[in-house]
Amino acid sequence: MIQILLIVHLVIALAMIAVVLLQRSEGGGLGIGGGGGGGMAGFMTGRGTANMLTRTTAILATLFMVSSITLAILTGSSRTSAPTSILDTGTPPAAGESQAPAGSGGAAAPGSTSGTAPATGGAAKSEPAAPSVPVQ
Repeated sequence: MIQILLIVHLVIALAMIAVVLLQRSEGGGLGIGGGGGGGMAGFMTGRGTANMLTRTTAILATLFMVSSITLAILTGSSRTSAPTSILDTGTPPAAGESQAPAGSGGAAAPGSTSGTAPATGGAAKSEPAAPSVPVQ
């Protein structure tokens, strides 16, 4: 459903671009849609062509906005879980490493001088090692 609506949305966008480019601006623009030698000169008058293109632009703009809102609603409702933060989804620690407790604040373990606790050695650890953070 979303893919079909997305294709319709893109077609509306391309049609709106084409209709806007057909309109005659103050400076002339492409001005294909009417006047002295334009493509629709025999079909409609200059004023009739301008009115038709203006109405077509308004209709396409309305359809574009409706399809945009519908896509946003459908995309939002298709998510099964609540939005998560990028910070919540990290890489799991390696087999030999352990994560620091929430209250450590990134401080080094007692007894270490380099800012990180040694990864191996020592008789018994009372706390897991804190992650190494470069100090500037």
